Amino acid sequence: MQFAVVGILVLIIFALLIYNVVISKKIKAFKNINQKVTSLNVLQDFMSTVGESSSVDEKIVKINEILIEQYAIKYSTIVVFDGTEYVVKASNVDKKHWDTLRNLQNEEIFKDSITTAKPKYITVNKEDERLPYQKMEFGRAKSAMFFPLYIDNVYIGYWIIESGRIHAFDNVDTTILEVVKENIISIFKIVSYQNIIESMPRQDLYSDLKTSEYLYEKGRDIIDKYTTSTICMFKIVNLEDTNKKVNRDTGNQMIIDVCDYIKDRLSPEYIFVRYMGPKFAIAFSGIEIDGVVEFLNDIKNETENLEVEDVIAEEENEKNTNAKKKKVVMTKPKLNFVITTYYKGTALEAVLKKLEEYLDTASADESDINKI
Repeated sequence: MQFAVVGILVLIIFALLIYNVVISKKIKAFKNINQKVTSLNVLQDFMSTVGESSSVDEKIVKINEILIEQYAIKYSTIVVFDGTEYVVKASNVDKKHWDTLRNLQNEEIFKDSITTAKPKYITVNKEDERLPYQKMEFGRAKSAMFFPLYIDNVYIGYWIIESGRIHAFDNVDTTILEVVKENIISIFKIVSYQNIIESMPRQDLYSDLKTSEYLYEKGRDIIDKYTTSTICMFKIVNLEDTNKKVNRDTGNQMIIDVCDYIKDRLSPEYIFVRYMGPKFAIAFSGIEIDGVVEFLNDIKNETENLEVEDVIAEEENEKNTNAKKKKVVMTKPKLNFVITTYYKGTALEAVLKKLEEYLDTASADESDINKI
């Protein structure tokens, strides 16, 4: 009887062991699925952020906030080398610690990590200890993981996560964090092109207008507040002839006079840029084509009645007051306009290219406001 009871207990214990193993595997599998779902959600949030109409710096801050929320990270900091110095692009750490955080590449403990492109995990063992890179703080962080960031084998900076707990990352699945790191790098690759666009717009010397790149960055943000807008491009058809037959100074004055006249008649909501050479673009935000045709006809007629004097001849006449004065030739600008509809979210650069190609192939005698 006693042996039977013992046997039953052994079977029960054995069954419980098997049950625990099965449950443990299920829990582990559930955690893996949960981590994959979280990583997928993070990636989706990343891509949504990239598609937003915001600056590169704003997107990086948003990405860091997503990491902190989705992975329950206490502190997360992204530092990037901008070509001259290391800059904290995003961090939820108090700014008084940023000077330390942007100089971690100089810390001996992280140099090997940067060289080998492998993450570095450090932690303290006692509450009264501090991490090697901490200069004046004790209580904020007790554990840290450092991830060097590389794009095409070029070191661009690092991502560091920190915790206020000792040995906080001992059991963290580093493969998941490596995936996160790769996602961060992918986002940097994508937004680097936007960064180029953001840094390209310049103020044109003669027209005092932004250059065409402005349309693709700040300008698009304004235009895309509306479902449809009208994009206009016009060309000063006789600018090249004026440069050759009169002089370039007079051609430059023609640009100034034409742009000043048109600019004074445009709403601040409309975007006016020098597109390239004798070509200029205007984005009528939220306005249908039929709503701008009459306005552009008036602008064209009025602008073509402007008289631009020979700048050099006029200057020589002013200097030689006692000599016989030269006859100052007056030149009138001649403009060719073309317009089309832009739909929010479509390729603005393709629309502008289509307008440019039309103007470049149009007859020099063309004078109507053309729709394409």
